[in-house]
Amino acid sequence: MNLNQVTVEVADIPRARAFYQRLGLELIVSSDHYARFLCPGGATFSIHLAGTPAPGGTAVYFECDDLDARVAALKAAGVVFDSDPVDQRWLWREAWLRDPDGHRLCLYFAGANRVNPPWRIRDPQPLP
Repeated sequence: MNLNQVTVEVADIPRARAFYQRLGLELIVSSDHYARFLCPGGATFSIHLAGTPAPGGTAVYFECDDLDARVAALKAAGVVFDSDPVDQRWLWREAWLRDPDGHRLCLYFAGANRVNPPWRIRDPQPLP
């Protein structure tokens, strides 16, 4: 199974569309109630109009090869971050922010550690 698409609810399509385009996602579908973006690597991300978005414990991660430079450029363009890029003990470098509807977003770089961390299970057991 391969993650292909993530959709989040938003209160204002034009505002959210502009925010995600500012992050660098390529707009590929747009209407009054929905927009879809192409992410580098081929996955897609979309926003869907909701009366009252309910952001909760879900976080959306966007991997960036140029994390520090991208965060600096976004901050210079007025994007507010909850935290600057920080090296984590799980070997990822992460910066956190929120979209206009409060959804938690992580811009990060993990490289090979995303799929092959030193503690990866080498011989997974088959399901019963």
